[in-house]
Amino acid sequence: MLNLLLFSLVVGVVGSAIVVPLLAVKTKEQAKSVSRWVVLGTLSVIGTIGVFVFYYVTNIDRNWTSLWALFLVVTVLGAVFSKGIERKVKMVVSLAALIVGVYVLSAPLFNANKKYEAVEMTTKVEITAFDDTKTPASVPPKFARNKMKKAFGQVPNTSYYELGHLQIQKVKDEFVYIAPVEFSGFFKWFNGKTTPGYFTMSATDSSDNPKFIQAEMAYTPSSYFHKKVDRKMRMAMPNLIFYGDVQLEVDDEGKPHYIRTYGEFISARNGFEAKGIVLLDPKTGATKKYALKDVPEFINGAVSPEAVSLQNSYFGKYIHGFWNSIVGKKDVKIPSDEGTEANVSPIFDAQGHMYYFTDFTSPKEGVDSMLGYALTDGRTGKATYYTGNLEESYMDSQGALQIIEKKFIEKKWSGEMPVLYNFYGEASWLTPVLDSNGFLQNYFIVSAANPEISVYANSPNEALKLYKTALQRGGSSVDGSSSAEEAKAAVKVVRVFKERSGDFTLVSILAEDGRNFLVSSEVEPLAIYVEVGDQLTVTYLETGELFLPVKELTNSSM
Repeated sequence: MLNLLLFSLVVGVVGSAIVVPLLAVKTKEQAKSVSRWVVLGTLSVIGTIGVFVFYYVTNIDRNWTSLWALFLVVTVLGAVFSKGIERKVKMVVSLAALIVGVYVLSAPLFNANKKYEAVEMTTKVEITAFDDTKTPASVPPKFARNKMKKAFGQVPNTSYYELGHLQIQKVKDEFVYIAPVEFSGFFKWFNGKTTPGYFTMSATDSSDNPKFIQAEMAYTPSSYFHKKVDRKMRMAMPNLIFYGDVQLEVDDEGKPHYIRTYGEFISARNGFEAKGIVLLDPKTGATKKYALKDVPEFINGAVSPEAVSLQNSYFGKYIHGFWNSIVGKKDVKIPSDEGTEANVSPIFDAQGHMYYFTDFTSPKEGVDSMLGYALTDGRTGKATYYTGNLEESYMDSQGALQIIEKKFIEKKWSGEMPVLYNFYGEASWLTPVLDSNGFLQNYFIVSAANPEISVYANSPNEALKLYKTALQRGGSSVDGSSSAEEAKAAVKVVRVFKERSGDFTLVSILAEDGRNFLVSSEVEPLAIYVEVGDQLTVTYLETGELFLPVKELTNSSM
């Protein structure tokens, strides 16, 4: 607070000194000279108060560049009220202020290339195939939030509070949703002083029930004045450039922390590039700054989703500069707005590392084909752009949602949080389906390249099993994409079923020991000759499925 007072005082006094003429006109009445000092003092007080209120309310950074508009106004007023040589000097200064103002306001026209260079992504074709022995973090946030609201009776003095912003993170090797308990108004904050804790719920198991964790917090987004968490951060770090809302992150011991992303302007006061975070203890208010490379291990989203969304817009729009993004739009890509947090969706890889996902589509209206998709590292902000198989046309997230809407049009169900995965070598959309009340009904998987191939089931893993069969029946090649162990077995065939699927034949085999195997003639062309009684040697994956996928097959009876 003292820093803000001193800043406001300096700005108020200097601004007033520029406005009020320094060279007093000599007259016989000394009162005129006295009145000049009265005006200077009065303007200084008014200016100091005005600057203090403006910066306290807006909470913007206190860099001198943030004063460019005020600098322009006071220099112009100073030139108007001055005379002689002083007016000429102040006119020159006001002209310099005008040039600065023009530079700041016109920066978006000239720094587009710098913005693109700052966020330019590594390009690849396709993401790594998903391990189908794992469960994707696919519980939709709307559903999780509904369940947390129904469990709100666990909170003491419930009438004081409401559920805060929901976000996903990894805690103790589990993917969970975290939502703080927030004050429901000014008087509730005035009487309550602190919030009691936060809710947590599994992000992979829709049957999990929310748990309330007690953790007293005095500095929160819903607190007021000096207890408001983003204002506390600003008071501690007055010159930092923040972008995005504060986020709650929980360490492996269950202790909550608030973080906010800071960075630098690309040029002038325009654009943003993330550089680190400010971490705040919500109980004590202790604040610490970390560069991105030094961020504590438990923090998943060091780069805010708002900052990632901004980076995606730079990458999509400014590939050939600013004017191309307005006229022509050559190679321009528009990021999807179907994400769950600031138009991006947090997802996790097999190692539990968080990325922000978004897909890109054409700026041309009526086109629902995807041009590519990006994954941005939540800790470093480094992004990779995936083009997909250029020989195929991929459907974008909006197209996947439209298929779900048509599929369940009578029930009025809709999809939420579509995320593109590589399932068995096929680019595929996995989307939770919710009813009109926000309750989870099933999980829908549809091929991005072949929308006619789609399945749905009560859980992601059940849907994956159905999807593998659907791909085989649709004639697609199913790559081994899991970390399931490869096994080998000698079996005797007691039943066999052959089904034509496109250009290939799908062969289902029941072995004498009761196990079922599934093989496509695309993988093993000679599988079409398998008959009851044959002795086979099969190499397969131990996926735990009813039909075990076969990688190699030898028929010793032939």
